[in-house]
Amino acid sequence: MTGKVNEATLEALVAGCRTPQDVAALYQQMLQRVIDRSLSAELDAHLGYERHEKPLEGARTNARNGSTKKRVKGTFGEVEVTTPRDRAGSFEPQLVRKRQTRLGDFEDKILALYARGMSTRDIESALVDLYGVTVSHDVVAQVTDAVLDEVRAWQERPLEAIYPVIWLDGLVLKVRHGKQVTNRCAHVVLGLNLRGEKEVLGIWLSESEGAKFWAAVLSELKTRGVQDIYIACMDGLKGLPEAVTALFPKTLTQQCIVHLVRASMRYVAAKDMKAVAAALKRIYTSATIEDAALELDAFEEAWGEKYRAAVRVWRNAWPNVVPFFQFPPEIRKITYTTNAIESLNMTMRKYTRNRRIFPNDESAMKSLYLAIREASKRWRGVHHWKPAMQVFQILFGEERVPVSA
Repeated sequence: MTGKVNEATLEALVAGCRTPQDVAALYQQMLQRVIDRSLSAELDAHLGYERHEKPLEGARTNARNGSTKKRVKGTFGEVEVTTPRDRAGSFEPQLVRKRQTRLGDFEDKILALYARGMSTRDIESALVDLYGVTVSHDVVAQVTDAVLDEVRAWQERPLEAIYPVIWLDGLVLKVRHGKQVTNRCAHVVLGLNLRGEKEVLGIWLSESEGAKFWAAVLSELKTRGVQDIYIACMDGLKGLPEAVTALFPKTLTQQCIVHLVRASMRYVAAKDMKAVAAALKRIYTSATIEDAALELDAFEEAWGEKYRAAVRVWRNAWPNVVPFFQFPPEIRKITYTTNAIESLNMTMRKYTRNRRIFPNDESAMKSLYLAIREASKRWRGVHHWKPAMQVFQILFGEERVPVSA
């Protein structure tokens, strides 16, 4: 239908509207009707005949086969839409696609811009510049605020019972509290499930990164269903290995080799970096712990006098480096580096860089969640995961590692 709506029809529609909430509710109902009718028309076009009509003689006998309901989020809240089905299962709706959870391209564009660190005012201006469309600041704020419900549901979702590997790391953000700007640490846990798929288990904000707070995070993971972790990779935070093993006694704690290399290279002059890096590589690529210990002694003999602090980094961390050398190459490739979480943190930093100061914790959480959502779109399963699982079964036994995994 085009042109103006009949005045009598319009009056009847708005007769019961007294408040902005009434208008929003009316809009939702109308939108739902329009979507349902459009989806039904899409199926008619797919089948080649309308509802209650008979197919042409000789045509295929594909027909309607009931419908399914789902809720999708829009600017004015959630709308329940009814998607018709066909008997052959070949119908692919276009207006509201399968697995689509939000309405409207512009909402997706708004969230993508917000994820990249733009403020609501910046997004308002960008949409005008890019698309010639004016979307008010209030609407942009509504769209981004709607993400908080997703964040809460995601943060509270049940987790799997077993994660062969998890990585623990912190990311520092600046957040405004009243008139004061403070550093807040985003504690991030990235897990690798039994299928070799990466999954961020959650984000937790606190004033600083500490073993006590990490213990609370790990306790929450246990409450949400995690029963066993084979290996936990982390930086050199004091007390963190003990916090892990207090809640997961069978878990092996592994200090991140990349963090160790970076920490020791901070003390090295530019002219010596290449030679020192080569010496360190001989340590962590050793075949056995005995060979690695000999290489560490050689490193101290060659560079200890000049870079004593760099040697001390490795000596202090050695108890949490030792587990690394009991693993065969299939496991070392996974645990040697925190590339997985480093890549994730790089993405989060990239998307939060423009937002130098967040107005509150909720704003920081929204940005981090959307950055994770963007990053996870590019994730793939771990290469050679089946051989790694076979090694886990040998190391930890079938009572901890499911045979079917």
